[in-house]
Amino acid sequence: WLDSLRFDNLVLRSLPVDTSEDSGPRAVPGACFSRVQPSPLQNPRLVAMSLPALALLGLKAPAADQEAAEAEAALYFSGNRLLAGSEPAAHCYCGHQFGSFAGQLGDGAAMYLGEVLSPQGERWEIQLKGAGLTPFSRQADGRKVLRSSIREFLCSEAMFHLGIPTTRAGTCVTSDSKVVRDVFYDGNPKNERCTVVLRIASTFLRFGSFEIFKPPDEYTGRKGPSVNRNDIRMQMLDYVISTFYPEIQEAHSDNNIQRNAAFFREITKRTARLVAEWQCVGFCHGVLNTDNMSIVGLTIDYGPFGFMERYDPEHICNGSDNTGRYAYNKQPEICKWNLGKLAEALVPELPLEISELILEEEYDAEFEKHYLQKMRKKLGLIQLELEEDSKLVSELLKTMHLTGGDFTNIFYLLSSFSVDPDPSVLEDFLEKLTNQCASMEELKVAFKPQMDPRQLSMMLMLAQSNPQLFALIGTKANINKELERIEQFSKLQQLTAADLLSRNKRHWKEWLEKYRIRLQKEIESVSDADAWNNDRVKVMNSNNPKYILRNYIAQNAIEAAENGDFSEVRNVLKLLENPFQEAEDFEEVKEGAEEEGASAAAAACAQETKGRLPYCSKPPLWASELCVT
Repeated sequence: WLDSLRFDNLVLRSLPVDTSEDSGPRAVPGACFSRVQPSPLQNPRLVAMSLPALALLGLKAPAADQEAAEAEAALYFSGNRLLAGSEPAAHCYCGHQFGSFAGQLGDGAAMYLGEVLSPQGERWEIQLKGAGLTPFSRQADGRKVLRSSIREFLCSEAMFHLGIPTTRAGTCVTSDSKVVRDVFYDGNPKNERCTVVLRIASTFLRFGSFEIFKPPDEYTGRKGPSVNRNDIRMQMLDYVISTFYPEIQEAHSDNNIQRNAAFFREITKRTARLVAEWQCVGFCHGVLNTDNMSIVGLTIDYGPFGFMERYDPEHICNGSDNTGRYAYNKQPEICKWNLGKLAEALVPELPLEISELILEEEYDAEFEKHYLQKMRKKLGLIQLELEEDSKLVSELLKTMHLTGGDFTNIFYLLSSFSVDPDPSVLEDFLEKLTNQCASMEELKVAFKPQMDPRQLSMMLMLAQSNPQLFALIGTKANINKELERIEQFSKLQQLTAADLLSRNKRHWKEWLEKYRIRLQKEIESVSDADAWNNDRVKVMNSNNPKYILRNYIAQNAIEAAENGDFSEVRNVLKLLENPFQEAEDFEEVKEGAEEEGASAAAAACAQETKGRLPYCSKPPLWASELCVT
């Protein structure tokens, strides 16, 4: 069923390809791609496939012999056999990682297979992630493991069905081949299964693709592999704009500076809208380096991402992000900083004074406009656009923060809020809301001090006596955060569960009164209040998901898969394809998947899954121990 794929590998004809066939790690000057070959895996088998993603390529799995279709997908999408017309290659790019220029990076574990032309005439690049060594693998092995692959596979599809621009994932294929991984970098390595994800996008080019021309960095001394090759930069701009921004190419075909400025303006606006969408669903990327920023405005490279649960503006999803550079509330400014680095990488083809002006004019305004538009929909403010709406949103988030509200579930609940001022109706609603706030146990885990008191005391003394040495081993922000944790933890010791509930109800009652007044203004502006309310609920329910890929849901699926049962991955995928709808038939899906289970271990996992929390539940207490690096 994969024979129907038609390849037309335009990027390899448009940009320079390295002539060397040496697959070992090396610098790759004067080229955008290197030809590579996937390394075969032992006994590849399909974990799951996304039929909506594969449909982009014109693929439809045959209903008659599903087993054979899955075996064929595993064979080709593991890299064990190449599709006719595919030309495997690895892309060369650089990047600023955690604010510092890292020099050449490139596809260390991903391989371009080619570009598929769909029956609708669309062009889709397909990639294998985890298929083996490339010249850009550095000290690594070019492999990915089951846990990270399942997370990327599920989140790519989850984001698409949430309506957020993203790369897609077609299949997830695991194997009996093993690699050693030190999961938490704590000296406890273990063998894990090599796993490959088929990724799909219009292109995987990124901001860092243009940084290969960077001269030696003034701070790190590192440089791009293609310094002084402005001819390649021109080729890359021609290719990117004519292929992915054809309307801009057409409008400015006689003036390259104007064309490049229009392109930069558009990617600035797309990036601003993208990060606004992230903020509105509580998505944290985790590693917003310039090499993880798409040149067409997609969410790309799912690593230590996470959906925020208990609302905390300073939430950090990446356990390796010690300084909180990529915290939830920092994402908008970091994406703007990354655009500044893209602007530098486009010089001289786009002078910096032009791009910097565009960035200042467009980014913040576009972000704020899109964010507020989306938040109005999430709150059901569909009739009027009032200046006070921004304040209402920020007061909602402040209330969520004060009460430890579950970001997704609070928004989802708000569609059932009644404007009716009946005290008993309000009391019932407050009960539902406070059930979605952090319990005493959750707060004690969240605010538990993380430093040994003696260590903290020493760090505070050092900050006073030797600021230079302190700067090397700690940050003021980290110390302040620890002091805040100690203060909050101390307050919690004095608080009873009844006090907490009473305090939470008071906070929510205050905000709901403001929300009721704002909804009343909507009602006063319409002739039919019932029709307005129906529309309001419909808009809210299509903008506030019931289901997101929470870390604990992903972890349950990973643990089942590591025990040989892939049914939970498939269940979760099905669930995430309809994030805004009640999953009424979900038990049936589970039972069907359970019947397919081959082993006793698989059946045990499936049985355990049945006893778990509903997928829309705020996380269990054990989930707070999950650390994604």
